[in-house]
Amino acid sequence: MNDTTVFYHSGPTLTGRVVRLMPGYAREMKVGQPILVAVLAAATVGRLIGRAILSALQAGTRGAAPRRFKDLRKAPEFLVTPLRLRDTAGRLCEVEIHGHLPQSALEPSDHIQVTVVRPKDRSTPPKVERIVNITTGQLLRPRIPTLWSHIGPALLLQAVLGLTLVGVIATAFTAGR
Repeated sequence: MNDTTVFYHSGPTLTGRVVRLMPGYAREMKVGQPILVAVLAAATVGRLIGRAILSALQAGTRGAAPRRFKDLRKAPEFLVTPLRLRDTAGRLCEVEIHGHLPQSALEPSDHIQVTVVRPKDRSTPPKVERIVNITTGQLLRPRIPTLWSHIGPALLLQAVLGLTLVGVIATAFTAGR
């Protein structure tokens, strides 16, 4: 067996020693258009209600400009850091860490146990869900942005307000019949 052959571990856990953290790179997250359209439609209703209330109160101040569909369609990027480790059988294995970890979280020769998930594309390394650094006793969970963090709390609040108003109007309309 060649000592430089890299394996993609298929099991749920992998125990070994850190060989090297490779240089990280940015990967764009996918944003589903149907969900985005539904949230923006509901948020538009909520935004219109908010504007009507503000104009009735003559607030005179303008809030931040609403985020456009084009801006939201561009997905956020997250950091991908390939990690090479030598498992207990002596094989060189590669996994991917999606998201940020503290700079000093993993050092070469640290004894670690990683929990991995196999990606849909079997030609890519498994994705790390969590890392237990046995050397330091740290539990590490990399975090990546989600669709909801990309959309943001303000837009989600507007969408909830819009959906609530549509529900109230629909209920009043059907009750009046």
